Amino acid sequence: MRLLLISGSTREASTNTAALRTLAALAPPEVDAVVYGGLADLPAFVPGDDDAPPPAVGALRAALAVADAVLFCTPEYAGALPGSFKNLLDWTVGTGDLYGKPAAWINVAAPGRGTGALAELATVLRYVTVETIDAACVSAPVTRDALGPDGLVHDATVRAALTTALHAILNHLAARDLTSPASAQPPPPTTAGS
Repeated sequence: MRLLLISGSTREASTNTAALRTLAALAPPEVDAVVYGGLADLPAFVPGDDDAPPPAVGALRAALAVADAVLFCTPEYAGALPGSFKNLLDWTVGTGDLYGKPAAWINVAAPGRGTGALAELATVLRYVTVETIDAACVSAPVTRDALGPDGLVHDATVRAALTTALHAILNHLAARDLTSPASAQPPPPTTAGS
């Protein structure tokens, strides 16, 4: 089982990325939880470049293609999604890379913060028709001093929330495999106004 963990931050000491790395470390051996590291390498999205994407975009799409589920964790900049993260999402729209993909999010912002980014993320994820795993969408505030020397979160409450999210994803995938026949999917949505 392969989980793709995508942070919306390009900051080196990001608490969002630290939370995802911690979740990856908590994953059982049979789960391949991979933290995507190419956000800063993605060029600006240009409609029409989908047929011959730059190498960094090809790598993103390849990672999404083999992922059984995607977990996002993003900061909020100026009340909205960070531009670099929205750019990543834009690259997935026209080609349907997230279409029907089980997905969830984690919010590590302080209580009452990050709601603008999450609202925008939810809008985009609805547009690309991901299969949202509501039970895995958790809030677990992480402060910079909660990070250990290894860059992981060691706070027991946060780790418990991350474990809850991880188990919710795994349970969802297990139930999905039992109940959903492998059938042809409808075509992905098209990019409006491109």
